[in-house]
Amino acid sequence: MAMNLPSGRGRGRRAPMADINVTPMVDVMLVLLIIFMVTAPLMTAGVPVNLPDARAKALDQEQKPVEISMDATGAVFIDQDQIGEDALPVRLASIAASRAVGNEPQVLLRADRKLDYGRVMRVMGELNRAGLNRVALVTVEGTPTDVAAVMGPW
Repeated sequence: MAMNLPSGRGRGRRAPMADINVTPMVDVMLVLLIIFMVTAPLMTAGVPVNLPDARAKALDQEQKPVEISMDATGAVFIDQDQIGEDALPVRLASIAASRAVGNEPQVLLRADRKLDYGRVMRVMGELNRAGLNRVALVTVEGTPTDVAAVMGPW
């Protein structure tokens, strides 16, 4: 705290304050921190995909996973880059080879719910062939009634 005490030189005169008031700076930093905390989770999904519902909980992650997305037309994206079906095996093999031995990358597979099961399984087969076996299927957390409506009667 800065105190402005009168100096001994004259009556009523005050010495100049040499301290910096940091309270406004801290207020601005806290507001910026809150803004970044709120907006950071919104910038994760790059390819718009209509995900299916499931009752599973989110996974804990140690390292940044490789995201593979399939939109409603069946186009395949690795992170933000669209990959043709013929270039997919080569790209997956390079991802598998670039990682350290014993440190297999986590792969998140996001596929639109309207896609044919066979198209998704083809991509999973290419992941398996490349040696990427830590694959998680991304879904939207839903209620049991949502899942029953999607799956139909047993």
